[in-house]
Amino acid sequence: MFGISAPALLAQLLVGLINGSFYALLSLGLAVIFGLLNVINFAHGALFMMGAFVAYFLLNLAGVGYWGALVLAPIVVGAFGVLLERTMLRRIANLDHLYGLLLTFGLALIIQGVFQNYFGSSGLPYAIPAELQGARNLGFMFLPNYRAWVVVFSIAVCFATWFAIEKTQLGALLRAATENPALVRAFGVNVPRMITLTYGFGVGLAGLAGVLAAPINQVRPLMGADLIIVVFAVVVIGGMGSILGSILTGFALGVVEGLTKYFYPEASNTVVFVIMALVLMIKPAGLFGRTA
Repeated sequence: MFGISAPALLAQLLVGLINGSFYALLSLGLAVIFGLLNVINFAHGALFMMGAFVAYFLLNLAGVGYWGALVLAPIVVGAFGVLLERTMLRRIANLDHLYGLLLTFGLALIIQGVFQNYFGSSGLPYAIPAELQGARNLGFMFLPNYRAWVVVFSIAVCFATWFAIEKTQLGALLRAATENPALVRAFGVNVPRMITLTYGFGVGLAGLAGVLAAPINQVRPLMGADLIIVVFAVVVIGGMGSILGSILTGFALGVVEGLTKYFYPEASNTVVFVIMALVLMIKPAGLFGRTA
């Protein structure tokens, strides 16, 4: 019999929910890019890392604090993504998905290598903003205010993005442009510009996640490489291109990972991939994916 401690179990569930917040935000950006542009963006982890570094530079070089970085860093990373799309990804838009995967994988290695060359592998500190310091006593644990903020803010961003893409006229236009670009062009819409801005928005979400992660994980060149494989597994389980699937699966797998750390810690690093294998055997399109 397991000696189950309710406070320890609840605490681990909250830790899993916090990790799930980052899984959901990152997988959301991947799902937006793949679902609307059909690009498997392996550079997502490097762009997540860039978001954290932009926040660090803004603080130490320009004196812009956390709240300013929360707005500016996603814009900077998104602008960098726009540059990548216009100069590189656009050239392989009509080729097999493998070319996009190889290109973005190479870009990830280059970006990480540049930052690692200049900053090494050790973490750089990034302070929690004064408004979010401290913790709340929940009875079974002290929950840091910053981690609670990360969960609430991630949920708000994820579902606002889902609503914008699935329930608004702009989202309908985006989806139509991926399925029948010629028809959308006939209505006077600049489809290439729409694709560029969508890619910028998707990687901007990665930059936003990087800012949120900076005070928790410190700012490190390889911080994205530690997460990206798990995040790809989340996207596959939820269904490639499924916005809602990525959000729900991200939070759910964070919780499952937290529970596994409590009951069987040795399996906590592999449980996500075991679930992915099982889901692919039962439903290859993913839990929320559409079969062809």
